[in-house]
Amino acid sequence: MSACVPARADSARTKHVHPPHSPPPGGPRRFRVAGADLSASIAVFLIALPLSLGIALATGAPLQAGLVAAAVGGIVAGRLGGCPLQVSGPAAGLTVVTADLIQHYGWRTTCAITVLAGLAQLGLGCLRVARSALAVSPAIVHGMLAGIGVTIAVAQLHIVLGGTPQSSVPDNLVALPAQLAHPRPADLAVSVLTLTLLLLWPRVPGRAGQLLGKLPAALIAVAGATAVASLAGLRLTKVDLPSWSSHALATLPDGPVLGLIAAVLTTTLVCSVQSLLGAVAVDKLTAARPSPTGRVKRSDLDRELLGQGAANIVSGSLGGLPIAGVAVRSSANVAAGAVSRNSTMLHGVLVVIAALLMVPALELIPLASLAALVMAVGLKMVSLNHIRTVTRHREVLVYAVTTCGVVFLGVLEGVALGIAAAVGVALHRLTRTRITHDETEGVHHVHVRGQLTFLAVPRLSRVLHQVPHGADTVVELDGSFMDHAAYESLQDWQRTHTAQGGSVDITGRRAGTRISEPAEVDGCRCRPWTPWRNHQCERPPTAPPSGTDRQDATGWTPGTASNPTVPTGPGALRAPGTPGTPGAPEPRPRSGGPDRPSGFSGPSGPSGRELARGISAFQRNTAPLVRRELARLAREGQQPSQLFLTCADSRVVTSMITSSGPGDLFVVRNVGNFVPLPGAESGDDSVAAAIEYAVDVLKVRSVTVCGHSGCGAMQALLSAEPAGARTPLQRWLRHGLPSLERVPEGEEGDEGARPRLAGRGPADAAERLCLANVVQQLEHLRAHESVSRALAAGDLELHGMYFHVGEAQAYLLSEDAGDGVFELVLETDLTA
Repeated sequence: MSACVPARADSARTKHVHPPHSPPPGGPRRFRVAGADLSASIAVFLIALPLSLGIALATGAPLQAGLVAAAVGGIVAGRLGGCPLQVSGPAAGLTVVTADLIQHYGWRTTCAITVLAGLAQLGLGCLRVARSALAVSPAIVHGMLAGIGVTIAVAQLHIVLGGTPQSSVPDNLVALPAQLAHPRPADLAVSVLTLTLLLLWPRVPGRAGQLLGKLPAALIAVAGATAVASLAGLRLTKVDLPSWSSHALATLPDGPVLGLIAAVLTTTLVCSVQSLLGAVAVDKLTAARPSPTGRVKRSDLDRELLGQGAANIVSGSLGGLPIAGVAVRSSANVAAGAVSRNSTMLHGVLVVIAALLMVPALELIPLASLAALVMAVGLKMVSLNHIRTVTRHREVLVYAVTTCGVVFLGVLEGVALGIAAAVGVALHRLTRTRITHDETEGVHHVHVRGQLTFLAVPRLSRVLHQVPHGADTVVELDGSFMDHAAYESLQDWQRTHTAQGGSVDITGRRAGTRISEPAEVDGCRCRPWTPWRNHQCERPPTAPPSGTDRQDATGWTPGTASNPTVPTGPGALRAPGTPGTPGAPEPRPRSGGPDRPSGFSGPSGPSGRELARGISAFQRNTAPLVRRELARLAREGQQPSQLFLTCADSRVVTSMITSSGPGDLFVVRNVGNFVPLPGAESGDDSVAAAIEYAVDVLKVRSVTVCGHSGCGAMQALLSAEPAGARTPLQRWLRHGLPSLERVPEGEEGDEGARPRLAGRGPADAAERLCLANVVQQLEHLRAHESVSRALAAGDLELHGMYFHVGEAQAYLLSEDAGDGVFELVLETDLTA
């Protein structure tokens, strides 16, 4: 041991010394800003400047407070926050809260409340509870924003008409008729001009629209209205920025303690929830960018909460508005191509420069123009897309209660009412269970729709006892929860009914539904269309317990909720202990049964039993769900939309990786997913006939060639001997020789080699060949007469696809990649 000590000490001393033949390390790294960040910061600044002034106007705060909040949000929250591309500043969602605070406590106390809210956010960030804020129902969040938007729009409408808004929505609505009867023409004209430019600017057609559309509509609307008002000499109330020397800063909070605590909690809640939800949305926008110029890390929500808290402390101390993540500016930042937090920080620096050097220009802006801009922002907060989403998820009541509560009572009260409504809806869904009973062809069907709890046990028992003794019965459980009381009730009835000579088949959409004890011993947990585990079920090597004498030769037990299934997924293998394997119990045959006709003589070998097991599972579990659709396809004939040409590899399950069902895909599979060229020597009538039938008869709209990782055909091509083809497999692999010739020169993993996966080069020679093979087979497709004719007529599209088996990721060949780049298919929000 002692001999090692000097070596360790020497290595420690020389750890940071540069190698003798290399130049000495340079000085500290210089701060560099990417061009994309610079352009994005300018775009965000042009949006933030008018919006910050407008939000300050809507709250009744000094207009400079909006500029302070925008600058602090960009610099402090941008530097310390956990979401690099989220832009923070004065948010429209905080307008109502801030306006109420200013009215009750005054501006300086409101600044102190902002500081306390920032401290509370720091505490929440240290406790690492940011993720829990996302547990709030989206219907409550959308309802809160909609209520705030309505409040903003109604209040700003008075300024648009040349009047003064009241303190609450009801008072504003009462005063609105008188204001409409006596508007101020100059204010109304400027407001209408602002709204017109705001609406029409993004819709300018042609190339001019593409160039002009790079300028934000908010800036153009306010600048245009300001220019017209100045040139026309209209007498309007304009922005008044007092000297920075008289800028009001925070003071010690003054007011009732309970009221101040409620104000701090409200500000903390709204700022935190809006910022965290905004960070999640920014992550989705960043991931969805088609060609990102840089890799952006996912948001750290706890750090984001800490950054927002620090920004609110600084903003409140400097006399600024409360700060939160802003959706409009953040989406503009992502769309402009920002790649780091430098764009957010630079936008804050630009706001500081504008606040110091552009005061004369800012004081030309009419207040009516800013009011019209903020009113438009408020109306956009009532999103039709959000309403459609909550309607689809049956949460309209929660949304409506939250919105009305915010409008007529306040933000905190409205959110509390929304939470109460959400809890009520959840309890109603939990207790509302629909149980029906009908008879079809001598089989009694009991359908349970909803959660099966103790509250539904009396109705369940009443319906079950309507089933005659000895009848064949199917109990369909369409829900995701069953408590112990319902479980015992259903199990007791099943045992009694089975003892009286009846049969019970309990099915459901839930994976692993189990009722009877024998199924726990002999049943298999794998079920069709559930997370697949290659059918590696552990089956006990002991004989089944007594009472299971109704087990048939396929190994499933009538009267149980869970029936053994055969592999239906990729690469299915028989598990240890499966009947027909060493150490497994041999099932006793019987004649007849609900799913097996009397006298049935199926295959007797192990594979035959696996086949029969799978057919039995399909008839029991899957057939009831697809029977109606298959009957329709039987009547109308197949009308697939795609021809899917892929490899015969058992791990590539086309219906699974494309989320397709019966009638969707016309599938052709062969070793290596080859499309032989048409011709006497190299052609293949089987593949060519399938292509001709799909394109000319079925009129498919697209053809997809899909390769996959770990393809045995590609490995065989790489190791093939040039001596000649002696076997059918070797002769077939000759169709892959053009793909082998297409493989570019270069070392493995070279990102410049084409074709390749987006973001990285091929992992090895086999993957490079597989990608090249997909591109080559697409060229072979174009040589077929039916395909070329449909392509020329614009009736057909060709797609290349690569499926990485180990990662369960799909890549599509980019249409504009030129020489073959496969882009990763990203996850999308299917509920939006």
